[in-house]
Amino acid sequence: MIEKLSRKFVEKVWGVDRLPAEFGTGHEARIGEVWFEPPAQLPELLAKYIFTSERLSVQNHPNDDQARALGLGSSGKSECWIILDSEPDAEIAVGFTREVAIEDVRKAALDGSIVDLLAWHKVSQGDVFYIPPGTVHAIGGGVNLVEIQQNSDITFRLYDYGRPRPLHLDEALAAAIATPYPAHLRSRLEDAGLVLVDGEHFKLFCIRTDDTPTIDASGPALALPLTGEPSVDEGMLALGECVLVENVADARFSGSGIVLLAQPAAR
Repeated sequence: MIEKLSRKFVEKVWGVDRLPAEFGTGHEARIGEVWFEPPAQLPELLAKYIFTSERLSVQNHPNDDQARALGLGSSGKSECWIILDSEPDAEIAVGFTREVAIEDVRKAALDGSIVDLLAWHKVSQGDVFYIPPGTVHAIGGGVNLVEIQQNSDITFRLYDYGRPRPLHLDEALAAAIATPYPAHLRSRLEDAGLVLVDGEHFKLFCIRTDDTPTIDASGPALALPLTGEPSVDEGMLALGECVLVENVADARFSGSGIVLLAQPAAR
């Protein structure tokens, strides 16, 4: 049994004027994100699309312990990005080019040179980045991606290209991992097996529906189609949608395409 989740269109200064066709037309504001309302069965996870025309701020997120210590709730934020489309030479910054002292990160954030300390990765359709809490990152312009994350909106900005938005330098530096991004946290859909990410807070499955996969899991999950015309339990999964699958153990995938399936790591 599946339940289609409602969508929320979120305006962002770095968003786009025109969304892909599956999201409809008539959006007057610059839309940067499309959120899917987390169902009661899975309040821990948030699935969303991100569309960029400009670079996002240089930022990071706390882990659970740091969020609690700051009185910001019980959940930090780990996340995973799956690149759906990108302009030529589009980039994402994840981690630093070398290990950097925290005080040097502070100075670089204040004068803007932090952009040059970051490791910028060229991206293309099918790239996958798992982003643990503390990782300093910045999504570049010209990128469309899907993000699965802990259901938390805690973001610490270190640098924002002069935009009139608040920074959170002390909090960001206290949480920062000021080292290069581990290569094993980046992958590609085309090379992925059934398990795409096995993280501390969530697990992602890469379902190729024409392979009739057997998933060693049970309980509710979010299902988000990435390509093709896949179905689950004889219900078509349209691009631009996300559904709740009541019990993965009973779900039957068919059709042709790739579906991203997300579950909490532990219930």
